[in-house]
Amino acid sequence: MTKRLPLALLLAPLVLAGCAKDNDITAIGGSIGQEVKRTSCPAVGVPAYAGDVTLFNPAQSRDASAIDVVAVLTDVHGQCDDSEDNGKKPNRDEAAESPNLNSNVTFKVEARRSDPHGSRDVVLPYFAVVMHGGTEVASKSISRISVHFDDGQLLATANGQASATVNRAEATLPENIRNKLIRKRNADDADATVDPMTDPTVRAAMAKASFELLVGFQLTQEQLAYNATK
Repeated sequence: MTKRLPLALLLAPLVLAGCAKDNDITAIGGSIGQEVKRTSCPAVGVPAYAGDVTLFNPAQSRDASAIDVVAVLTDVHGQCDDSEDNGKKPNRDEAAESPNLNSNVTFKVEARRSDPHGSRDVVLPYFAVVMHGGTEVASKSISRISVHFDDGQLLATANGQASATVNRAEATLPENIRNKLIRKRNADDADATVDPMTDPTVRAAMAKASFELLVGFQLTQEQLAYNATK
């Protein structure tokens, strides 16, 4: 189930989809023992409060009777491949030969209007932002998607996409950190029961190598405030 996260500059992803494959680093953590696959590909998601937009007529009204169009961004899917030839995992030396990771995300916009009369096109701006380490904006672009309503139609959909490029070396864990995460432990090892994710240096390296490609509606301050309080 998706839950809303704190506003925090719209930087907290609501839905994340990685590019997990066999032999990826696996970390086990959390109170329910959640398994997380780690790859160099950026996770994709929708930031809190940026996944829907409401248009009013008149624009300054916030009454339910003034709702004109409501649009929701859904079906977000990412596509990225962080493997080298033959499925081999890259290390930092190999990263120099193939410096960038190309990540693509597709999504659908589902819209509903209150007045079905007449054909109409509604153009909605949306953003794609690459976050580095959860706090740093590495890049951001703004595009527009048009949703077309035929005469008599209340519902309409449109397909959108975005892409981003991430530096492979920056998204690749240092070899010593990777070895800590994938090292097999025997029952009689002194650290057999120690989760490597409890090591501050491991957590810091994981954060430094993490990227997210987030998409959402480019909202005005008024639209953002409306989403945060409804």
